[in-house]
Amino acid sequence: MDRLQRLADEASADPLRSVDEYYQQSYQLVTSKPAQEAFDIGREPDSMRDRYGRTPFGQRALMARRLVEAGVPFVTLLNTGWDHHGNIFTEIAKRLPEWDHTVATLIEDLSERGMLESTLVVVLGEFGRTPHLNSRGGRDHWSNAMSVLFAGGGTPGGQVIGATDAHGFAPVERKLSPENFASTIYTKLGIDPNKIYHTPDGRPMHLVSDPTPITELMG
Repeated sequence: MDRLQRLADEASADPLRSVDEYYQQSYQLVTSKPAQEAFDIGREPDSMRDRYGRTPFGQRALMARRLVEAGVPFVTLLNTGWDHHGNIFTEIAKRLPEWDHTVATLIEDLSERGMLESTLVVVLGEFGRTPHLNSRGGRDHWSNAMSVLFAGGGTPGGQVIGATDAHGFAPVERKLSPENFASTIYTKLGIDPNKIYHTPDGRPMHLVSDPTPITELMG
């Protein structure tokens, strides 16, 4: 971030003239004083950094909270490397405790600061995993069923919505779609998922093809 600011200061021409207003907004966001302070995780007391966990994921989660606190409206927190096509039980045993601790700490910290009701935390991957192990002791990609965690943003807690069959092959109770997921988030953001846009040739297009949010999550 410091280098980006120096390059802009040293440029002989305005580096923003050739880009649109959205690039200008993003540039101004990351180079603003509040953003610079938010990115400076060293401002956090050691006790808070320890609480999140002195791991890359733990410190990124703490950074995410700092960014939200500074007014950043949308933060993506990555935790990659879960594609366990082999040796899944050994690998999961190493990774799940850290993941569970960090996500719980983020939610608790937001709640203690009075930020959870205005901050929606959504935890998910790209798809589920096969119910049966493969020959390498792992699980492969599975699109029929997966789980998503919602917290904050007015979401009532302590719920498990829907269920699969006993083997985890497919939903048998409260089957929900990616469209329902998207509509839930749009609705919580105050965006009407049933909004209609029109293509250049006048064809009407709904923002979401099924604009029905997940009612249990709406509070």
